[in-house]
Amino acid sequence: MGFSILYSIHVDAQTCCSGGIPLSNSIGLPIESQGAWQLSLSYDYNRLNTLLSGSDQIDDDSRLRITQSLLFNSGYTITNDLSVELLLTYINQKREIDQFGNINIDETYGIGDAVLLFKYNFNDLLGGSNTLRLGLGPKIPLGATDKTNDNGILLNPDLQPGSGAWDLILWSTYLQSFDFRPSGTFSGSLIYRYTGTNNNYFNNNTTYRFGSEFQAFLNYTDQFLVSKTLLDPGLGVKYRQTSEDEIGGASLENTGGKWVNLVPSLNIHLSKSLLFISKAEIPLYNYVEGTQLTPTFRITAGIFLTLTKKDKNDFQNLNNQL
Repeated sequence: MGFSILYSIHVDAQTCCSGGIPLSNSIGLPIESQGAWQLSLSYDYNRLNTLLSGSDQIDDDSRLRITQSLLFNSGYTITNDLSVELLLTYINQKREIDQFGNINIDETYGIGDAVLLFKYNFNDLLGGSNTLRLGLGPKIPLGATDKTNDNGILLNPDLQPGSGAWDLILWSTYLQSFDFRPSGTFSGSLIYRYTGTNNNYFNNNTTYRFGSEFQAFLNYTDQFLVSKTLLDPGLGVKYRQTSEDEIGGASLENTGGKWVNLVPSLNIHLSKSLLFISKAEIPLYNYVEGTQLTPTFRITAGIFLTLTKKDKNDFQNLNNQL
């Protein structure tokens, strides 16, 4: 009884952890030629200060959540069709609650969970210029789950850098190009994350499981030359749905929901192998179970490097000449 009272007091407009930490939608590097390395370092800023009950916005700006993430992706193409990808994260999360002029701040930071994804490429599977890519792999619980506030009270799971559980991720992407516009590409992606259970939550007294997550993306990108600089603008729509979290095997109120976002993006070719990448997420429609803080906007920016066998050979030849 004491635990349930403590937990009900401590939970305040909780948002699902995956609403802040961008794991599932930060995977899926393209598959290059055999022997190619891909490296990406990006910064993700997610601001949550829209309070919803169902799909209705509540006029209350006293709550604020900010999640900042450093995302490091590394990929290697084993064959022309088989590749492996690793996502590592570093997380900073801050929650502010302003009540009667008194601001309560809880903040955590540290290494987050990781994702290891194996992908396979199916070219021209349906005829024409198209590609289907399928992947699966685990989400690895590297992040801490025992962070406390200044009073030594364990913070909510959605404020922890990690989840304390292994998850299974299923990933797919379909790409289609067109003869009338070879520089344009239409893509669609489906991602499902089946979440595991943290069996050691609250000093091993109970269990916690984040809701499983489904995401769907539709996107169109094109390529334009502007003042000798190659630009890749894009526009997409993202749908995300999560089931309710569970604590001690029972569903937890104020978790789970559905989100639809508009996703504009822009990549800038800095060199043959180096890209500046950026995208934003703008809410179009949100529906949450109960009352929750939900993302107001999200911005991601970083650099993306591809090293092919030819690049590595050129670099080796340059070293030999020196």
